[in-house]
Amino acid sequence: QVQLVESGGGLVQAGGSLRLSCAISGSISDFNVMGWYRQAPGKEREFVALIMRGGSTNYADSVKGRLTISRANAKNTVYLEMNSLKPEDTAVYYCYADLVQRYWGQGTQVTVSS
Repeated sequence: QVQLVESGGGLVQAGGSLRLSCAISGSISDFNVMGWYRQAPGKEREFVALIMRGGSTNYADSVKGRLTISRANAKNTVYLEMNSLKPEDTAVYYCYADLVQRYWGQGTQVTVSS
């Protein structure tokens, strides 16, 4: 059973930084795509960023230049470096991984105060 466990969320002031981690059971090199979505209160879950097995990345327009996704194969972990945070970044952030199906983590709360 594939398990994804996020960590690193918390409360930060606007302009601050956080680094989210997503630890994946098994080898992350097995997965075609890994990434992050987020869901703000009262809103639908939205795409944030992804990283392909080969290392290419893609970002939502709203986070380009501020958030960076990366992976550490030796640690079976995917990261989301978050800089210049804004109150509108407040959401629960979910890690996912695609193989034959999509696997999700349980989410980690990020709250950005103004």
